[in-house]
Amino acid sequence: MFGLFKKKTEMEKLQDTYKSLLEKAHKASHQNRSLSDKLMSEAEEVAKKIDLLKK
Repeated sequence: MFGLFKKKTEMEKLQDTYKSLLEKAHKASHQNRSLSDKLMSEAEEVAKKIDLLKK
C-alpha cells in the first residue's frame, strides 16, 4: 500500500529497459537476425549506463 506511489529510481528504470530489450532480442532472433543484433547493441548501451551508475 505504501509503495503504491513510490517512483522508480533511474537504476530500476534502466534495469527494466535492459530486461525488455533482451527479451525482444531473443524473440526477434528466431525471425530477423539483424533486428536481434540491433536490439542487443541497444541493450549493451543500457548495460554500460547501469555500470556507470553503480560506480
